Amino acid sequence: MKKNVGGIDRALRIGVGVALIGLAATGTVGVWGYIGVAPLLTGLVGWCPPYTLFGWNTCKTRS
Repeated sequence: MKKNVGGIDRALRIGVGVALIGLAATGTVGVWGYIGVAPLLTGLVGWCPPYTLFGWNTCKTRS
């Protein structure tokens, strides 16, 4: 797996993921908020499957 998610993109994904999970845990948005696990994991790992399918890359270094 080559990294295809860059720094700002990763930070946004982690922030949105944590926020959605937090809202779901407090019951503010309901169970669907646990979908925040997806952006959280892709942000932590630095790889996004749809980016691979579409050939997108926000990562500056090609690793």
